[in-house]
Amino acid sequence: MIRHITSYALYLGTGLAAGAAVLPAQAQTWPAKPIRVVVPYPSGGTSDILARMVGQKLTEAWSQQIIVDSRPGANGNIGTEITVRAPPDGYTFLLTDVGNLMISPSTFAKLPFDPVRDLAPVGMVSYSPHLLTVHPSVPVKNVQELIALAKKNPGKLNYPTALGGAPHLAGLAMQNRSGVNWVYIPTKGGSQSLMTVATGEGDLLFLGMLQTLPHVKNGRVRVIAISSEKRDPALPDTPTVAETRGFEGFFTGSWQGILGPAKLPADIVNKFNGELRRVLALTDVKEKLGTQGTVPLIMTPTETGKFLLAEKERWAKVVKESGFKME
Repeated sequence: MIRHITSYALYLGTGLAAGAAVLPAQAQTWPAKPIRVVVPYPSGGTSDILARMVGQKLTEAWSQQIIVDSRPGANGNIGTEITVRAPPDGYTFLLTDVGNLMISPSTFAKLPFDPVRDLAPVGMVSYSPHLLTVHPSVPVKNVQELIALAKKNPGKLNYPTALGGAPHLAGLAMQNRSGVNWVYIPTKGGSQSLMTVATGEGDLLFLGMLQTLPHVKNGRVRVIAISSEKRDPALPDTPTVAETRGFEGFFTGSWQGILGPAKLPADIVNKFNGELRRVLALTDVKEKLGTQGTVPLIMTPTETGKFLLAEKERWAKVVKESGFKME
């Protein structure tokens, strides 16, 4: 399933018959007040951008304000714990990079929550491949040249990232494949990581395309590869990492999803999922996401849960191979 993420775009043309049954009374009266969507990363990141985009459409549909609540810290764990501890009444949700969420059990010795046990999957939102970018002063134009530079200068290249997140593990995966050594500069999230490279304090970075592309277009960073399985129409001349010899099958990115507290009533989950699927199938939403290299992902709650478990297993393997642990 993970290896063929683009196939999920096929869901876009399907109807919502699965959620068309008459809902229980609780869902019929919900939502009756504003809904908080917790984003566990700094403002301006991929999750924040998507929360505001989707939130606007949900506000219009439900006539209830969607309040985006940014709660960054601990690689998303602070905002996640806030959601876990919220009442399961349908008025607090989490929009997060599910890769980061499912990496945490493998990198943190102890968590105040279990992402599988303590969260209820609602639905997926999108997939955004990572762009591998460098500061314009770094003298490389492709992955092969980057690896060669790193081998000539071990420990000299700087990679700013939120430790333990999917962008960090993408860098670790590239290191594992090539045997190079660069230095990770801890940041609070993607926005800070990107600014660190854009200002020249950092040298290279994997980060979601939705967040990174505007900075590529204005020349603040230079893209040398994309982490999707195939080249993206938004950047047709940018090769995939997997096109480089030695990196066949390399595939990473940012998968965004929505979850609620455990024990969230199933009728509310289904109603939210149905409306989310409708929003993601809207022409203007698909077009806006598509121009930024992002693929809408339309899944049922059950499919979302299965996807999360698959992500947990995939990243556990990467973490084990790298030997990385959060202190």
